[in-house]
Amino acid sequence: MASAICALCGRQAESEDLPLTWATSVENGRKLNYCDVCARENVRGIEGKLDPIYW
Repeated sequence: MASAICALCGRQAESEDLPLTWATSVENGRKLNYCDVCARENVRGIEGKLDPIYW
């Protein structure tokens, strides 16, 4: 299993397990992971189910 990669910035998780501080979202049927920094900066857009182009 490959380690998680942030869908916004491309940061790679240090281990194969998804860190607890990362966020997961399902958009257009795809499961996307966001690192802690990107998730924190875009939490309103993620929680509001906005398309990432509006973040």
